[in-house]
Amino acid sequence: MSQLCETIKCQDGKLFNLPWHNIRFNKARQEYFGLSTKMNLGNFIKIPVYSKNGLFRCRVTYSKTIDEIEFIPHQSREIKSLKLIEANDIDYRLKYANRQELQALFEKRAECDDILIVKNGCVSDSSTANLIFYDGERWWTSDTPLLLGTQRARLINEGKISVCRITISDLSKYIKVGLINAMWDLNEMPEIFIKHILL
Repeated sequence: MSQLCETIKCQDGKLFNLPWHNIRFNKARQEYFGLSTKMNLGNFIKIPVYSKNGLFRCRVTYSKTIDEIEFIPHQSREIKSLKLIEANDIDYRLKYANRQELQALFEKRAECDDILIVKNGCVSDSSTANLIFYDGERWWTSDTPLLLGTQRARLINEGKISVCRITISDLSKYIKVGLINAMWDLNEMPEIFIKHILL
């Protein structure tokens, strides 16, 4: 079986969205490894001194046990354009530690900064983030993501984004797209105008 992982934002020694990571972590442990015992990641993560100032990705790699916990300095990259990539057979419903399939799609981005993956005609995710679309009044996210992201789950729960079906032909209804993940919330995410999504 493959290893799975969780990536948790750690800023100035504080872990973010930990309850949502715990939900996904325990659900994946049960679905993939058949483990029903609930675990709290907060009981296993010890924040090292060097990561108590600044922004880090806390990467927890696990199988039936927690295999490794790393704190990696985070630097956001600029994303101003997306390349539409069709991938009907990709499966990333669990957060696999092996990202080779996603990386292969990312390599097809040509002159764009990232990709927008389309699966069976429906919008899913970028290479590293869930996507949300702004129609001039509110933000929407596709009901067909590759991965149920923790930031996405929290924002839906808080009523800050709504869920709907989004196909390629629906893109023209929106003004811009935002990229959200564990490191990017609504206030700090890259935003891209729809005209900068290239076929």
